[in-house]
Amino acid sequence: MQYGAMNFPVAPVLDEIDAFARMGFDYLELAMDPPMAHHSILAAERKAIVNALKANQMGLVCHLPTFVSTADLTESIRRASVTEMRQSLGVAADLGAAKAVLHPSMAGGMGIFVLETVKGYLFDFLGEMVTAAEQLGMVLCLENMFPRYRMGVAVEDFEEIFEAFPALKMTLDTGHANIDDARGRRLKALAQRFEHRINHLHVSDNRGRVDDHLAVGQGTVRFDALVTHLKRVGYDQTITFEVFDENRRMLVESRERIKTLFAG
Repeated sequence: MQYGAMNFPVAPVLDEIDAFARMGFDYLELAMDPPMAHHSILAAERKAIVNALKANQMGLVCHLPTFVSTADLTESIRRASVTEMRQSLGVAADLGAAKAVLHPSMAGGMGIFVLETVKGYLFDFLGEMVTAAEQLGMVLCLENMFPRYRMGVAVEDFEEIFEAFPALKMTLDTGHANIDDARGRRLKALAQRFEHRINHLHVSDNRGRVDDHLAVGQGTVRFDALVTHLKRVGYDQTITFEVFDENRRMLVESRERIKTLFAG
């Protein structure tokens, strides 16, 4: 198993690498968002980033931009967003990442009234990204989102997506699955249905209402049941801790809690 942490894109990436190395993480999950981690900045700092990771014996997983609109009803905005994603994927490959995480498109604005149109744009976007990833020799892991996204949330959403794109893998996000489902039914269903498709985990806790990114044990996510299932199916991939507490000791404590569950 490899355990990683995600940078805060407002902080310099090299500082984040040093901080996570001191905490004993195996890899950095690089959130490729501005102001400090836009693909143009990362490309300019490529050599320094690669050298810092090598010096600290850390691996790299890249998280493609979050704050874009890849299924926007306005074509110019949609195309600009897809272009940002494509360029970010190329930089991720140049940095040496073998695995990249991406979000499904969100149905926003007037899109909620024409969901089939937005869904078509989502599938167009995924088709472009899957083709580009295959050409770069990278694994793409699509992340489950919370209900406000309206796509990429439920088991049924992913069944359709994975049927269309067999090369796609899954990032299972514990916090997203818990929103509006504090009993853990969605998380359990996703873990069971796609147990052999899951290639990456995002671990954080919340109380079932918003994406709090709390430390493990501070919310209602049923980590014990999830880990029991993952152990049964032999999960041995990457686990990123998305614990956004000002006290970064919470990252380490969350990692140790999950390691204990896997060892138990």
